Amino acid sequence: MNIRPYKASDYSKVYQLWELGHLTLGSSDTFKSIERFTQMNPSFFLVGEIDNQLIAVVMGAFDGRRGYVHHLAIHPDPKYRRHGYATMIMQELHHRFQTHGVEKVHLFVERNTPEVMEFYEKIGWFIRTDLQMMSYIPDSDAYHTSKTSSKT
Repeated sequence: MNIRPYKASDYSKVYQLWELGHLTLGSSDTFKSIERFTQMNPSFFLVGEIDNQLIAVVMGAFDGRRGYVHHLAIHPDPKYRRHGYATMIMQELHHRFQTHGVEKVHLFVERNTPEVMEFYEKIGWFIRTDLQMMSYIPDSDAYHTSKTSSKT
């Protein structure tokens, strides 16, 4: 698998991959929002291709202190599943985080996806029991999601 940084022309394929992966998508996943994210994190938003077919994506972010992982997805076709592609793209993201001095990386996994938690635990992640996630949405009318059964 060839892993490279995301580019704007990938958007429709990436969005389709997220939909195929049943991720919860929302107003923060519009082209405009993704472009803003990409400008802030050009080294950490990665896609993976095989024979010019986009089959993997992960959005990594760095806030100057911590790294974050969002929207990891692998194409659901059996020829791409269980071949280590998710691990490969996550290893590349970890490598990029390390070269930027990131010491701690966080991610959010929806509770109703035990298979996703199992994957992350298998590659070295652990569940934090000392923290509780909280959110604040300044404009709840502008923010929305389209719940399809979310993965990451």
